[in-house]
Amino acid sequence: MQVGSEAHKELYCRAFLEGHRKYEPEDLPWPDLQGDDLKLIQGIPFWDHALQAEADAGPMVKACAEVATDPLIREALALQGYEEERHGRTIQHMIDRYEIEINEIHVEMPPNVEEAFIDFGFEECLDSFGAFGLFELARRSQLVPRELFEIFDQVMQEEAHHIVFFINWFAHRQINRGLVAGATVGPKAAWHYAKALSKLGGIFFGGDSDEGEDFVVTGAAAFVDNLTPSLVLETSLTENERRLAGFDRDLLRPNFVPRVARTMLPVLKLLPFG
Repeated sequence: MQVGSEAHKELYCRAFLEGHRKYEPEDLPWPDLQGDDLKLIQGIPFWDHALQAEADAGPMVKACAEVATDPLIREALALQGYEEERHGRTIQHMIDRYEIEINEIHVEMPPNVEEAFIDFGFEECLDSFGAFGLFELARRSQLVPRELFEIFDQVMQEEAHHIVFFINWFAHRQINRGLVAGATVGPKAAWHYAKALSKLGGIFFGGDSDEGEDFVVTGAAAFVDNLTPSLVLETSLTENERRLAGFDRDLLRPNFVPRVARTMLPVLKLLPFG
């Protein structure tokens, strides 16, 4: 499969479209939470972060679809916009159902929606890597009812579809604009990869990044005692590989963050806090 070809476009768009599942948040089997279970969910510190991210993403990705000139890419982008919006409605439904207090959400449309989608896509590749690990650590803790994890397991797998679609869309776009000779290299990708490195360093070496720390570290700490960076990293690597294993072998996968994580892991294990 030649990356950037018409066949490549058909493959990554069709894979995304065919992977879509139909459901509405209010129809899902939400468990009745009481006592400590309810207090735990209400006390997790990142629900407003998660809701803000999804509330921003839905309209932006839909707007990106509207400016796409290729009908198949437009259809796939529109579907992702719908799914991002549905993620927001899922989180909002949970917030309302369990009376979770959050900060007020404000949504603003960026002036250049395609550039915003690229920024968002690379961020989602990094955030999903950490979220996969966090979700598994939370599941192992058995502190939250199984039904809640079954609901959000579907959301996690949709995120896997999103990042695989994005990385293939970005490679296809770059090659067809003559911007790079390879798949996901070039100044635009390199800038985002450097940002990902900075964010990983902030999370695992005590930096000042507010973007990922509240989501990965504080979120996992709500479920796991004696949390270490190497545990988060090992779990994220295993879960990332598992969730992406089912995609067609001809599709690109986001691999920069996992490669960096594998390099960092032996170093972290040698450190006192690792």
